[in-house]
Amino acid sequence: MSRIAAFAANAPLMSVPGAPAPAGGVGEWYRGAGGLRLRAGFWQPAGPARGTVILSPGRTEPIEKYYEVIGDFLRRGFCVLAHDWRGQGLSARLTPDRLKGHARAVEEFLDDFSRLLDAYESRAPKPWILVGHSMGAALNLLSIEGGETRPLGAVLSSPMLKIRTGKRSLWSARFAARWNVNHGKAAEYVLDNPDDPFGHSFERDALTTDAERYELWREQLYACPHLAVGGVTWGWLAFGIEVGERALKPKSLKKVRIPVSIVQAADDDRVWKQTSRWAAKRITGCRYVEVPGAKHEVIMETDEKRQVFLDEFDALADGVAPRVIVQDRPVVEAAPAHEPEAVVTPPVDDQTAEWVEPSPEPMPREAAIEDAPEADPAALELSTAAAVAPDTLDIPASSDEDNPPKESAGN
Repeated sequence: MSRIAAFAANAPLMSVPGAPAPAGGVGEWYRGAGGLRLRAGFWQPAGPARGTVILSPGRTEPIEKYYEVIGDFLRRGFCVLAHDWRGQGLSARLTPDRLKGHARAVEEFLDDFSRLLDAYESRAPKPWILVGHSMGAALNLLSIEGGETRPLGAVLSSPMLKIRTGKRSLWSARFAARWNVNHGKAAEYVLDNPDDPFGHSFERDALTTDAERYELWREQLYACPHLAVGGVTWGWLAFGIEVGERALKPKSLKKVRIPVSIVQAADDDRVWKQTSRWAAKRITGCRYVEVPGAKHEVIMETDEKRQVFLDEFDALADGVAPRVIVQDRPVVEAAPAHEPEAVVTPPVDDQTAEWVEPSPEPMPREAAIEDAPEADPAALELSTAAAVAPDTLDIPASSDEDNPPKESAGN
């Protein structure tokens, strides 16, 4: 098989010194909505699996950025299924300019996620736990609200429920996004700002206080420039606002019936932490934890801050997928050889703990998902009216206690 054919059949998982792909994993392609070729990575732990963590990154983030936390989950005995959303990572991009952070419709992303779960259902041991960050966390929540019943728990990191829009109000941002989408400018950069990711620096652009982890991600980006994503388009802005508004509907939040933990950065300048707290109060049994001093990317924070996230994951995972403790079987000695007429078995103490059979080995891998050529994004373009329906962009009155809080000048 030629190198080109091998690349087409197996999705690559990129590595750099200091951030190799965790052992036990493989990259694969799967087909999303409309036939787009999307990338996933699947890892199995060294021993019997407790279940599977389904990891959904935030906007711009590829699988590679999450190698460290994938290793954390593997050491806890979980399989890990991570994926690149459409339009980022090595999944199919939606515009000829790969750097544009573009989106057309919320339904496309939800359909992609459902197809991901379908593709790995026979291979990923259950129970399943969703772990999502920012955009990924909001889409995970929307998926559960929409009736996805296969996951039995979710840990959401700084979910993108209400985007911070700087000096402009959310109302004006929504209006501008809707106007530009409806006038054929959905794929143009917001305010003509490409936000070149290769010009970023830790001091000006970092979403973590950990300089070492930030620089490691920069090394990954320069080693594989195809992973990069720049500024958002008007289409993505309309999509991002709609995701939050749909997820925050009180009737939708009441539909969540699985354990959920929201781990929110206290110093978040990308999403409103007040809205995350408001949503947590309306999800039955939801835990809400703020991480003091943490910026938006809690999972990429310093050891002390990201440990808060891992502790919340452990607490939820121990309830959904308890650890199996295997104890030694009591030893039974054979009878003396000189007394064949009687078989003597030493008595077993009633206090001896019951022996627990070890969990079965994980299911063998099926053949890699057959590759398909990328669909032409232009052929899949939705009408602007379908991309952002006007009735989904109305702002609920903030005076009603069932509505999320308005943004304010403070954090």
